[in-house]
Amino acid sequence: MTNERASRADLAGIIDDVQEQLRTIARLQMERAELVASATVRKRVTVTVNADNTIIDTTFGPDIEDLTYPEIAKAITEAAQQASAEVARKTRDLFAPLQDQRARLPKLTELVEGMPDLSLPEPPRASIDPPRRRPTSDGSMRFTDVEAFDHDRDRNHRATDSGW
Repeated sequence: MTNERASRADLAGIIDDVQEQLRTIARLQMERAELVASATVRKRVTVTVNADNTIIDTTFGPDIEDLTYPEIAKAITEAAQQASAEVARKTRDLFAPLQDQRARLPKLTELVEGMPDLSLPEPPRASIDPPRRRPTSDGSMRFTDVEAFDHDRDRNHRATDSGW
């Protein structure tokens, strides 16, 4: 009977800890939604991104006309990447207390005998190469800056059509 009461008390404490963690997660998600970061490249191009790494503002400084279009494009890309990295750092800093809180909770293997420890694998890093230069999964190159032609739609139109 005493062991059963102790087990119930332990379980109640764990449930309280989990509920506290869920409240912390909800609060942190709200705070994360407010995160923004900006980066400036070449003292002329500033890009601001939100917590989802969506560009929400792009500004050009004085003498932007001294840069070529390719230089401007490259500066925008670099500034967006730097701003995204800063948002990622801010997000890690924001969620650090949650990681500490999670570390104090017992692992599933400690609660259920013989239960394997479950963890999510790390997602692969996304490429920062422009789309037209990305290799496909089979190693070939995919080009995105070409015209698409719908062969099925134009199947009835031949060189011998009367429209020629």
